[in-house]
Amino acid sequence: MSISDQSGTSQPGPDLKVVWLLAATFFVAVAGLIYELIAATISSYLLGDSIRQFSFVIGVFLTAMGAGAWLSRFVGDALSGFVRTQIALGVIGGAAGPLLFFAYAIYGAVSLPLYAILMAIGILSGMEIPLITRVLKEIGAAEFRFENVLTADYIGALAASLAFPLLIVPNLSLMAASLSFGVMNLAVAGFSLWLFRDRLPRGLWLPWAAFLLAALTALVLSERLVASVDARLFQDEVIFREETPYQSITITRFDERYRLFLDHSIQFDSLDEHRYHEMLVHPAMGLAPRRAHVLILGGGDGMAAREVLRHDGVERVTLVDLDPRVTEIFATNPDLAALNNGALTDPRVEIVSADAWSFIAEDDALYDVVIADLPDPKTIALSKLYSIEFYNMLVERLTAQGLIVTQSGSPTFARDAFWTVSATLDAARNPFAPDSTLETLAYHAYVPSFGDWGFVMAGPTLPAEGRAPELPDGLRFLTEAQWDAAQVFPGDTGPVEVGVNSIQGHPLVALYQRGWDYWFR
Repeated sequence: MSISDQSGTSQPGPDLKVVWLLAATFFVAVAGLIYELIAATISSYLLGDSIRQFSFVIGVFLTAMGAGAWLSRFVGDALSGFVRTQIALGVIGGAAGPLLFFAYAIYGAVSLPLYAILMAIGILSGMEIPLITRVLKEIGAAEFRFENVLTADYIGALAASLAFPLLIVPNLSLMAASLSFGVMNLAVAGFSLWLFRDRLPRGLWLPWAAFLLAALTALVLSERLVASVDARLFQDEVIFREETPYQSITITRFDERYRLFLDHSIQFDSLDEHRYHEMLVHPAMGLAPRRAHVLILGGGDGMAAREVLRHDGVERVTLVDLDPRVTEIFATNPDLAALNNGALTDPRVEIVSADAWSFIAEDDALYDVVIADLPDPKTIALSKLYSIEFYNMLVERLTAQGLIVTQSGSPTFARDAFWTVSATLDAARNPFAPDSTLETLAYHAYVPSFGDWGFVMAGPTLPAEGRAPELPDGLRFLTEAQWDAAQVFPGDTGPVEVGVNSIQGHPLVALYQRGWDYWFR
């Protein structure tokens, strides 16, 4: 419906304006929550501890929204203020992703720009509902009810929370997502400028058009922006990059050298990964009396499975990895599959895409050897896989003479955290001797990509002290002499008095962060 002003120019009627303002409430709610989720995701990628980062981001964002709602009272013209808010959100929110990644790539720090941008977006987002409410009252909405505005806002928040993990992350880089929703805010501003053109100053059209052109150009060039950031973050050519619902996957190559990064943290370098994987796999496999059924938790790159399959007597390997894209890439890409000798397509290997905790809680199979090739316990979500509760479940999946081995971080860089993993396994109950706990053996080796790196082996009973593992032919690093040396810790990395890691408190996360911050702050 439209009406004509005194000059005869057709103007949109009040019904269309009311409908648009409620629709705009939905769109701005979607964009605001997406910005919040992008900021939380980027901070967890770059700063670690996703639970803490999401908590901080949500708290700061909501506080800033409260400040914005209060500040909206000082905006004289509600309609002009709303449009200006949308333009500002389009610029700041759209630029948030690129700015944060470039800040980290150039300066190695992201906290200050992250929270400055988050505060700005939160304040602007907090101003939206009060300004829309005032505009609705000013245009004389006959059936105006404040709860209608809130309903549109909450539905928008629901849509964003569902779309972010299901549609946005799997299909857009975080940079492209940020720019896309910046364009959405600018589109809301643009349609509002047209719809209320009789009440808004014409001078707003020029900055709006300039910012929209800039945002669309950046969106078109977003892949180049991502490549530019990657060139600064990673030393080598990025041959694969993808955001999945679980993590950011990046694979780089220089000549015949490949490196895998998950959430920007290196997982292996093909130059020295053999050191890590031989030390992780072969001591337990070589000391276990039986190794027919093997469980690998993590290890989606297939390197641990490659080493397991070197041993005679292996009948079945169950590999449990959370992210199906990692195992898919390393099973189907010829260059990457060559790194694991095609282990992921070996008929003896069964791949299960699942959370390790959920899998262990529901599984009823028994395993001769369990290999935990899991990410470092730098977040609470990961720390639970190094907890006494998890190990008490894990031992139920072990045969009477079975062995568990886990990568346990660096005894040099995070000494207390390393020995906490050892103490936690040592405290796990022995299902075959109810009044006792597991026996443990800690060892370590130097891996150039990581530094001094440690492992802990455990079982209801360990082989006699001094017994050497049976090693398959063709190993490049692990020898009997190296195994003997691996069990010796220098004084400044040796055992310390620590407690047990539990899901009730997760002390391991703080110990891990404190150790790495001490060395690399």
